[in-house]
Amino acid sequence: MWQIIKNEWQFLGRSRMLLGISFAFLLILVLAVFLGSQQKQKQSEAYQTAQKHLRQQWENIDAMNPHSAAHYGTYVFKPTSLLSSLDEGVNSITGNVLRVEGHVQNEIVHSEASQMQAISKFGKLKSSLLLQYIVPLLLIFLAFHSVSSEKQSGRLKLLVLQGAKPFQLVLAKTLSVWVYGIALLAVVVLVYGLMNLQYLNGEVLGRTAFFFLSYALYYFVVSGLTVFFSARWQNATVALTSMLGIWILWTVFLPNMLMSSVEKWHPLPSRNEFQAAMKEDRSKGIDGHNPSDERGKALEKATLAKYGVDSISQLEINFDGLRMQADEEYGNQVWDKHFGNLREVLGKQKQTYQIGGLLNPFISLQNASMGFTGSDNLHHQAFLVQVEHYRRGFIKTLNDEHAFGGSKTGDWGWKANNDFFKSVPDYQYQPAALATVLPNYIYDLGLLFFWAIGISFFLFFGAKKMSIA
Repeated sequence: MWQIIKNEWQFLGRSRMLLGISFAFLLILVLAVFLGSQQKQKQSEAYQTAQKHLRQQWENIDAMNPHSAAHYGTYVFKPTSLLSSLDEGVNSITGNVLRVEGHVQNEIVHSEASQMQAISKFGKLKSSLLLQYIVPLLLIFLAFHSVSSEKQSGRLKLLVLQGAKPFQLVLAKTLSVWVYGIALLAVVVLVYGLMNLQYLNGEVLGRTAFFFLSYALYYFVVSGLTVFFSARWQNATVALTSMLGIWILWTVFLPNMLMSSVEKWHPLPSRNEFQAAMKEDRSKGIDGHNPSDERGKALEKATLAKYGVDSISQLEINFDGLRMQADEEYGNQVWDKHFGNLREVLGKQKQTYQIGGLLNPFISLQNASMGFTGSDNLHHQAFLVQVEHYRRGFIKTLNDEHAFGGSKTGDWGWKANNDFFKSVPDYQYQPAALATVLPNYIYDLGLLFFWAIGISFFLFFGAKKMSIA
């Protein structure tokens, strides 16, 4: 078998056309990796500069009422993960700037796609586009005549007479084409690693290993299925047409059809419905029987009893700060209810979409690719939750200063000094560890293994029925 693989590579190496195509494609791959890495670096530097500038503005605030500072707020920029240049996933359409302020959980804005002059189905040149669409096409064109050409030349019969088993033959043909795809994939990963050598660590290497494994399995599926068709059909054109039809179904039709169905099975509320529901809960209470004025009266009564006084004016603290924080905490319950429902629906959509990998390995590849590069919606939602936790602590710090910093109820002219604002902690992003997110992609990896094993059985049983005449 190894001799057959060696002979296949020697044959491929003598093809000037293939060498020329391979060289040109490698240049394109390296260029895509270089451009993606450069864009990520510039974007990261721009975000860091903007975040530093905003922090300096915050720390240079003159004496100000803490509640006014809560409305003043600040901004958080979504950081770019190191591997997002290999697959930017949803990052280009989800936005990257989030305003942090009191009374509201804002939506993330300023997506890259919204600022592009031209938007197409495939978008700009990027590594994931080449690795997911173009490399499999190259493997198909390399493999479709691998066995049928041997039949037509009569060499297949000679190989069998010399002792080569049919399964060994088709497996060797598959592996010879598969190694070509692995080589292209390895170049992308190696070049990217060399360009970001100073940032490599165990977390990045682990994610890269799973990223590489996902593509390697998918390339084996494509190579093996194409060789299977080549072995089953006498006409190489039929084998090519069959595989191209499957490739189009996998990459174009089935993902769109499944996503449209998933959105109908697990619908998200419209923006207007979502905002109206939150507004109603904020005013009437989550259960519809606890409006804001009644909550305010209950808080006032509890506070007076706690401090043992008869009126708010007798309090040594600022009741306005307590009331604003109570309103924030109630608002947090509203956000948790409605945004939690959104995340629950998005989770169901993701799980249902993942099941589509049973019929289409390309779906599993895309899920795994975005997941291991940290650019899928799961990582995006984790970032939003993390920022919201920061926002709540940020606003509570301001409200507590308003309540316990020395002012009295109704004294809206009271101001906190600059030292206080400097003491308010800045946002620090904590990237999701691979160990915590890996369980979400085990299903995708499992399906890719399932497809690879299934294709191996296809090759085994297909080789038994292969005609050598």
